[in-house]
Amino acid sequence: MNTQERMSRLLWRKSILALAVVILASCFGDAEAQRIAKVPSKRYTGPGTTPNLRNIVVGRCYHYMSLYPATGVKDCNRIWQELTDAVFRKDPCNITEEDYQKLAQVTEQTIPCDKSLLWSRTNDLVHRYTKATESFMTLEDTFLGFLFNGLMWCGRTAGPGMNYNACPAWNECANNSRSSFWKMASATFAKASCGTVNVMLNGSTDGAIARKERNSCNSESLLELQQYIEEHNLTYSCIDNYKPVTALQCVENPNHHACNQCSIL
Repeated sequence: MNTQERMSRLLWRKSILALAVVILASCFGDAEAQRIAKVPSKRYTGPGTTPNLRNIVVGRCYHYMSLYPATGVKDCNRIWQELTDAVFRKDPCNITEEDYQKLAQVTEQTIPCDKSLLWSRTNDLVHRYTKATESFMTLEDTFLGFLFNGLMWCGRTAGPGMNYNACPAWNECANNSRSSFWKMASATFAKASCGTVNVMLNGSTDGAIARKERNSCNSESLLELQQYIEEHNLTYSCIDNYKPVTALQCVENPNHHACNQCSIL
């Protein structure tokens, strides 16, 4: 056997060995994937990830840009990628606001001054108000809030992908996928706000018209807020039972005694 034949056989054997190693590694990879797939996910009490979440988020992205061209051109696929990077292969109860910082960056938006309206426990009423007046912008009206409003999502620790079976409920753990996201989104909205910032709070026991007041402008918590704001050289004002909002409530309760024309004007 000449030298050339020996070299050819040696190279052929090395190729077979390399091929065997690749196949063996592939087999180990398949086995590992199957093992991971069989690891049961922790059961949470909340609903699973919203079906077709990617299509919804990307679709909303393009829709928002068509409604509000001033938003600028956003990379909708990049936004989805940043969401998945924040939650894939992570404990859904151990997602922090910092995990969503890149998502906040790629959805950055300029908020017009004097337009921001924050709210707490007035979800339905505050959005009816902003829709009726078209004078204010809530978090859910921003690009970031619009993309994810009303959606559920969480990843799986056992591998990539979303968990469509169950996610942590809002109060099930402190740092769950959704609560940390909305904390981040709220902070981002507040930082981007300028000029006069308005807040609509629920001051009654159940939020309905003319119910017993739980809080008012003279409540201890609001007086503390006033003091904090004024200590930072900012102006503060508070109005109980803001009449335009009361009038909006009366649209659904026209016969209520509190909706007497004289009482709300």
